Amino acid sequence: QVQLVESGGGLVQAGDSLRLSCAASGRTFNGNAMGWFRQAPGKEREFVAALAWNGGFKNYADSMKGRFTISRDNANNLVYLQMDNLRPEDTAVYYCAVHRRPWATPNSADYSYWGQGTQVTVSS
Repeated sequence: QVQLVESGGGLVQAGDSLRLSCAASGRTFNGNAMGWFRQAPGKEREFVAALAWNGGFKNYADSMKGRFTISRDNANNLVYLQMDNLRPEDTAVYYCAVHRRPWATPNSADYSYWGQGTQVTVSS
């Protein structure tokens, strides 16, 4: 049974940093891209970042470029999202997801497995 478990969320102040982790189990995903999405209250789920299967290509939403960094540890089936210079508008539940293919696309429909999410709250 495939399972994705996010961790590392919390309550921080504007300008602070957080590092989210996602642990995948049930099978290996070395051949799949991995992504992070987020959903704020009353809003649609939106793309945050994605990383190709070999870590060679990274795709970021425009508002996250320069502040967020996605990485992965294929040996341990882990994906990370380093978030720096957080803003109140980054407040959301953050989800990791496994892509159906090796490519880091931003469309949530391309992702087949999802975690339960971790809450990130940024106060001003």
